[in-house]
Amino acid sequence: MAISLRNRQKKVPVETRRLRRVGERALSALARPTAECSVSLVDDSAMAELNHAYRGVTGPPDVLAFPMTEGRLGATSTSPRARAEGPDLLGDVVISAETAARQARDRGRDVQGELALLLVHGILHLVGYGHGPAEARRRMWQKQRRILEACGVRRPTGRKV
Repeated sequence: MAISLRNRQKKVPVETRRLRRVGERALSALARPTAECSVSLVDDSAMAELNHAYRGVTGPPDVLAFPMTEGRLGATSTSPRARAEGPDLLGDVVISAETAARQARDRGRDVQGELALLLVHGILHLVGYGHGPAEARRRMWQKQRRILEACGVRRPTGRKV
């Protein structure tokens, strides 16, 4: 499994090694041992541009996920056998470090913990989890919570993880 992580912002200090380990643990917990994804940490300005370009929405979200394939819970257009023969390319996760820092302050969490939460959340989107119906949303939050606990990330105050 491989997490390619690039810190493209300078406003928020980031422990990139720790964040990469969280991503690798998430992939392992999702039974995607050969999966690869790209993670970019950007500032609010870059995130707002992406949000507008790809979603038509103004302002910076905390995380965006751009899956390489479409489908539910990791289903891809290729068979599992084909995936085993080639790389398991999940896609890209983009996180606004500035938004993460604000949310961390508001939620009583350290910035590294908030970045970990957003990374796991983005990876879950890459493999097909979503915010759709209540049951799907519940499964996503549950999986997210388990992965974060396995990574030693403490639960924030005031928000379900």
